[in-house]
Amino acid sequence: MGSSPLLEVKGLSKAFPGVQALSSVDFDVNSGEVHCLIGENGAGKSTLVKILAGAQPQDAGLIVLDGKEMSIQNPLDAQLAGVACIFQELNVVGGLTIAENIVLGSEPTRMGFFDRVTAQKIARQLLTEIGFPEVDETQICGALSTSEKQAVMIAKALRQNAKIIIMDEPTSPLEDAEVRKLFNVIQQLKSAGKGIIYVSHKMREIDELGDRITVFKDGARVATVARGEANSEDLVRLMVGRQINEMFPETTHTPGDVVLKVTNISGPKIKNVSLEVRRGEVLGVGGLDGAGRTELLRSIFGADPVRSGSIEVNGREITLNSTAASIRAGFALVPEERRSQGLIPILSVYENAALVWDEYPDRRASSDLKPRAIGDVISRLNVKTPSLSQRISKLSGGNQQKVVLSKWLLAETTVLLLDEPTRGIDVGAKREIYQIMCELSQQGIAIVLVSSELSELLGLADRIIVMNSGEVVGELPGDTSEEAIVALSMTHGTPTPRAQNEK
Repeated sequence: MGSSPLLEVKGLSKAFPGVQALSSVDFDVNSGEVHCLIGENGAGKSTLVKILAGAQPQDAGLIVLDGKEMSIQNPLDAQLAGVACIFQELNVVGGLTIAENIVLGSEPTRMGFFDRVTAQKIARQLLTEIGFPEVDETQICGALSTSEKQAVMIAKALRQNAKIIIMDEPTSPLEDAEVRKLFNVIQQLKSAGKGIIYVSHKMREIDELGDRITVFKDGARVATVARGEANSEDLVRLMVGRQINEMFPETTHTPGDVVLKVTNISGPKIKNVSLEVRRGEVLGVGGLDGAGRTELLRSIFGADPVRSGSIEVNGREITLNSTAASIRAGFALVPEERRSQGLIPILSVYENAALVWDEYPDRRASSDLKPRAIGDVISRLNVKTPSLSQRISKLSGGNQQKVVLSKWLLAETTVLLLDEPTRGIDVGAKREIYQIMCELSQQGIAIVLVSSELSELLGLADRIIVMNSGEVVGELPGDTSEEAIVALSMTHGTPTPRAQNEK
């Protein structure tokens, strides 16, 4: 690393109506360094990233890149300055080829026309440099996997001679093998002298990648530590003011009678799945990505087709393949894809919270009940919003997720299906979601929880079933070990009676 930082941010401030998003922030990145940026949603991370990417102007402060003060007012300014940002929503042009995306904005020409052959050679060289030699540069980007699209964006950043590369939650949509490949690319970028700003909520990634870690809270930088100077517990305490072992609330409930009974249901991606969930019980569902966990929840909810089998709630069989029948029977689904399936981004907080209310018009004749009930539940879940009329897309991920939950608390929910409920939200918001789950289970709601975070399954579930290739391959008690869940996750075929009944 050089003696002076590659990037320096000095006294950066940004305010929005009623909110001081950044307050005189100092921050720097060295050449050949991964500088991790962590903090709760709303702590100021995204505002800093957007200012550096040219998506928002700062109110005050300086940005110095490679010793030169920069004025970054728009994305083109950022690109010309040498800053590239790879957001969660990858902005590749789906109708163009990989090569065309990589050279977009800096297209090679020959005799005044686009030089396709040179573009393809450039793309091939860059893809090989970052460890993706198998990717065909003539492919259309719309058909690529998420990790391949990320590779295209990284190659494009190198094509633009980016000195600073910002990665905002880059592993959220990736599977384990793809994450490992991305980490290898990051190491290559470090070796090439690039400065990496890495934004993540995942402590294991921070521990592995971060040369330095900066913690943000309430729009201010509260600490910057070097690798090894602070452990995960220290960082969580800096972010939210509590120990990591306090994340999961203690519960003292006893599950009641069976509420949900699923018998031998099969569909396109699940096979002969049976399970039971009792009143007030949290049933965890583990397994690798692609094991059928999401499809199981969607099938129970009526959103994915069920070809055979039966589903009962409180002893009454419900109509298969009907979300309306499932909602009437007391089912609620918080889906994995919050933005595309759980809410309507262009609507307000109030309108999103009210989405299920009108399923019960005969019991809610009074027009006064609706606004009062919605206001109460938004307050109960501690949703941080300037007003109920605020567009929901303006809220942080954790607050959006609480609004998704709120609409089901306004319904007559008996069985709550949660698919990765804390994905992409910070540790403080996670703790609030966990507390809500605890309260709901104590009220007698049966909960089915799908999570890729083994700590969540172990911290919240009374029992855990494990899936592989669309089947349930075993059941474990809630106080089992991570190793036992992983071992079962890698089991194939029809489960043995012992695996099903292990306690």
